[in-house]
Amino acid sequence: MDTGKIKFFDVLCNSAEGIKARTGIIKTAHSEIPTPVFMPVGTLGTVKAVENRELVELGAQIILGNTYHLYLRPGMEVLDSIGGLHKFMSWNRSLLTDSGGFQVFSLSALKKVSEDGVEFASHLDGSRHFFTPEKIIDIQRTIGSDIIMPLDECLPNPSDFSKVEKSIKLTVDWEKRCYSRFHTEGTDIKSKQSLFAICQGGTYKDLRKRCIEDLLDLDFDGYAIGGLAVGEENSVMYDITDYSTALLPEDKPRYLMGVGTPLDLLECVEKGVDMFDCVMPTRNARHGRLFTTYGEINVKNAKYAKDENSPDEECETYTSKNFSLAYIRHLIMNKEITGAQLASVHNVGFYLKLMENIRKAIQENRFKDFKKSFIEKYTSNK
Repeated sequence: MDTGKIKFFDVLCNSAEGIKARTGIIKTAHSEIPTPVFMPVGTLGTVKAVENRELVELGAQIILGNTYHLYLRPGMEVLDSIGGLHKFMSWNRSLLTDSGGFQVFSLSALKKVSEDGVEFASHLDGSRHFFTPEKIIDIQRTIGSDIIMPLDECLPNPSDFSKVEKSIKLTVDWEKRCYSRFHTEGTDIKSKQSLFAICQGGTYKDLRKRCIEDLLDLDFDGYAIGGLAVGEENSVMYDITDYSTALLPEDKPRYLMGVGTPLDLLECVEKGVDMFDCVMPTRNARHGRLFTTYGEINVKNAKYAKDENSPDEECETYTSKNFSLAYIRHLIMNKEITGAQLASVHNVGFYLKLMENIRKAIQENRFKDFKKSFIEKYTSNK
């Protein structure tokens, strides 16, 4: 029976270089997203210091919002009355919303976890709220994001084996309830939304395997790898990512949450990851740190005070085409809003251009050479 739901994901090209890197396309009701993809983070319905028109010019097809933050402010009453986040923020391309689980566990010191869900205090005013798996789905229905994430428990790193083991049981139970709610409620918009699973397990491979196998019992639209990039060594993150992607379905997108640096993206694309997000491009920009072909630079350094060069001649963003390092430094040092904007546009553009070049290299079966060349340049000033 035709449910009206479009084919969500297609693998277009598997690397012929003996690695797991691949290209694909995710199709939502709002846009077609080439993968591997980096998704700029727009927690509150905006990518900080970057206008939507600039995101479009840079080629962004999908950005993130956060359920926890949007639920608290502007609130579901506002979003429901306006018709969802796309309309609220005038964004006609795709949106993914995280469930807010990470924020509940990281921002709220006063929280109570039970089998039913998690009670927490708002970081804004201390008011008490309760998230159940079902409520998380209902909230994201109201938000109207194209890709929605289930409620999961986010543990600090490191956590001992027994604690993680108990946690993945709770997470799997919550996610199965999310799946049930997703497939029994809101059928009028279900055809326009996709639900991912989040695979947890810390740095314990046997627990990762158990969690993934339990979640594979249900036909989620995609599978995220959560609980990494939280303080463990990069080598550990890469190893767990490689182990996890090998267990995940070939025909579903794989999303590594909260990662990472340009070098992290290269390593994890090679290990079979299709989707990434991270606040690093915009957060670093607001502190005067720019990503360039030859490494990350701190534009606040005095040596850039008279530097007439662009941030990166090999990455032609609006910023690089029009402004010097000296001028950007001047703005940042004087805390001018335009400084944060120009730096953020540059960094987001750098990440999106990197992913475009990665996709092209995979398609042309030269990813290994591209990775080697990129790393040599990027680390040349260190």
